[in-house]
Amino acid sequence: MSCSQKVTLQLMNRQVRSSFTAALIQLRSGLSPRMNVDTATQLIREAKESGAEYVLTPEMTNILDINRERLFAAIASEESDGSLAAFRELARRLRILIHVGSLAIKLSQEKAANRSFLIDSEGEIVARYDKIHMFDVDLAGGESYRESRSYRPGEIAVTADLPWGRLGLTICYDLRFPALYRALAHAGCVFLSIPSAFTKQTGEAHWHVLNRARAIENGAFVLAAAQGGKHENGRETFGHSLIVDPWGRILGEAATQPGVILANIDAAEAAAARARIPSLEHGRRFELIDRPTEHPHMHPVRDSA
Repeated sequence: MSCSQKVTLQLMNRQVRSSFTAALIQLRSGLSPRMNVDTATQLIREAKESGAEYVLTPEMTNILDINRERLFAAIASEESDGSLAAFRELARRLRILIHVGSLAIKLSQEKAANRSFLIDSEGEIVARYDKIHMFDVDLAGGESYRESRSYRPGEIAVTADLPWGRLGLTICYDLRFPALYRALAHAGCVFLSIPSAFTKQTGEAHWHVLNRARAIENGAFVLAAAQGGKHENGRETFGHSLIVDPWGRILGEAATQPGVILANIDAAEAAAARARIPSLEHGRRFELIDRPTEHPHMHPVRDSA
């Protein structure tokens, strides 16, 4: 067999194969990026040993801190960020796809990015996504967050091609904006990543139903790695990392402790679910009578294949 024939056969095998083992890493990130990366590295190694080919970590893998001064003293630019370099080297060593749910990346002395990185088995960054929707909320009991004070929102919806199908990248609060996921589904995504750090309060109320809804309405797998438990900065997150199939069934779920969950994913199930309920094909444009003026908080977002 010639070299070109071997390459063609390898590509054909890659295209035919639709199933793989996915792993979600659940963390309880503290104030030390080095310690957080060490914990994540250990869990990623465990996932690899269990057969994982794609591993997703949660939002704010490198640090979880709402103290602005302390946060900016601990983080770095993408070019000099030690956490990112460590995950790239780990992907090379393990020969695995590592999807870092997000890192706090310094853009300037005033703003950071809540940025997700997809790293291939060669250690190369193949996709970046900056969280579009900022978590600026006031919850019951005096719990309040202003993500936009420290982070610059993204403006581009991002997709990336895995060996088994197309992935749509999102982060945490994006989960509450279904139009983003519809756009990703129409762009061909059969996997939707939702790395998160949901609060305990909102998670108890909405986490499961929102993740299952995004899976069902788009006929796609949802991969939602989460932060869980009481953190060093006093914040409490919900945990319960989830893998949901396109029919809304939960294939894997964590509790609140750091750890690993795995599930076998068959991308063909997305096509089967969409064939049974072809809502992606049935959407219709419509017009509102007495249309309100344009909402001041709606901003254009570009799709990126």
